[in-house]
Amino acid sequence: MPASFSNKPPLIVLFNYGGGLRGLSPAHIMVEIERRTGLPMANMVDAFCGPSTGSILNAALNVPHPTKKGRPKFRARHMVRFYEREGINIFPQDKFRELRGLIHDFNNRTMKIGQLNRMFRHGHYNPAYLAKCLRDLYGDTRMSETMSSLVIPTYNIDGEQLRIVEEEGESEETPVHTMNNFVDEGGHAIWLKHIRFGRHLPTYKFPADASLFDAVMASTAAPTYFPCHHFKARLNETMPKHEYTGIDGSIFDNPCISYLGALRQHIEPDRQVIMICLGTGYTNKSVTKEEWNQFGSLGVVDPVNDLPLINILFHAPESALLESFTAEMRDNLFVFNKSLTSGPVEDYPGTQIDDGSPDNLKKMKDFAQMVIEENAEKFDLICNLLVQNRDSKTGDSSFIPAINTRPSLLQTLKNKIPFLR
Repeated sequence: MPASFSNKPPLIVLFNYGGGLRGLSPAHIMVEIERRTGLPMANMVDAFCGPSTGSILNAALNVPHPTKKGRPKFRARHMVRFYEREGINIFPQDKFRELRGLIHDFNNRTMKIGQLNRMFRHGHYNPAYLAKCLRDLYGDTRMSETMSSLVIPTYNIDGEQLRIVEEEGESEETPVHTMNNFVDEGGHAIWLKHIRFGRHLPTYKFPADASLFDAVMASTAAPTYFPCHHFKARLNETMPKHEYTGIDGSIFDNPCISYLGALRQHIEPDRQVIMICLGTGYTNKSVTKEEWNQFGSLGVVDPVNDLPLINILFHAPESALLESFTAEMRDNLFVFNKSLTSGPVEDYPGTQIDDGSPDNLKKMKDFAQMVIEENAEKFDLICNLLVQNRDSKTGDSSFIPAINTRPSLLQTLKNKIPFLR
């Protein structure tokens, strides 16, 4: 980030992590933000990012109200009810799901009996109920209609749908699916975006021509839980419409990558960026060398062992970028998250993404409250930052009560935001 900023209002980015039904925790955190500020998230946040269950939350909070202009259709409390009501139906209790998956995989390796494949459904949950729930949430809303900027990541596994890039000096031996000599033929990450700021910049692109339903279905297609989602979209106005086959955006996305890969190109160099990250709990566990060597080739992806390799693959990119990302964001990075695998874990929600039991739902609410209480001053600060960001756009100079009762917080706020001085 540059050493000094202009007097423009800051750009506030909200990143909601993936994590299936554990998305209930950031939903509860946002309920408390909206309660303290009296404002919906879509009126305070400039850009919403995040994969998987984070994309469910982000997209829903950005659906415009059908009759009240400038108001969102949903607030965070509606999303809490969504998870509590629909979670058990999206992920119905199924003790034999993993067994069905093992039988399917064994059949694929040996007998290859087509009837067994159909009978055991690949070990996936049926995506039909998730699709119904998302259609009920979003209707026919398009990416271009969202109230704030929205970024939804998914990974396209079908390299045949990539555009062909002709490079200067290209020989017949050079792969046609390349850009700057990077080969993407096997598939690539996709950002489905509606960016409402930086329209004067040469990097600006018109919103993706895709429905919120398709974008979120693709971003939530978690491997081993749901099948991939096939859809048609145009990523921007210069590209033709393509067919994509998307799987879970959590495969590659995290706050560092969202900022560097999807947002930074649209932000003026002198614009201050504040990023708020709402987590679903860290699940990565330490593994000893003895445990790792005992797992074997299948054990590293076995749910019985808590999917060690998958947890590592999800965690590794963020941990690799975190130091440089923190240095770039400096004091403008606010993370509300904590580990699910250390501390009084018996009081924490489970690490599984599909546990919709009443006990686990309650633990997710309690977990969110713990995160807020452990970061109380930081939480007060971001609530006030969010209100000030809304006020800078509307001309309303009112403060929420926390400002008046905590003078030191007001000074901190003024020190952070140049245009308030």
